[in-house]
Amino acid sequence: VFFYIISHNFCMANSTIENIKKNIKKYRLDCGLTQEKLGELCNISPDYISEIERGRKIPSLKRLIIIADVLNVSIGELADNS
Repeated sequence: VFFYIISHNFCMANSTIENIKKNIKKYRLDCGLTQEKLGELCNISPDYISEIERGRKIPSLKRLIIIADVLNVSIGELADNS
């Protein structure tokens, strides 16, 4: 299992990153949001949201908290495998 250091002692396994990218898209669509609208609400560029969802970027813990808050889910829900 590979781990990524995100920020100050915060690590995520590859499988967790896969879950997060999948779930950000799932919850975004469940909320009826486009990547553009989610980016606007999170003060993050829509291109960055797209990169996260495609697994090309790994969001920082700070950005994960912001995205989870806007999507009205916990970080645990974003990382969940279900």
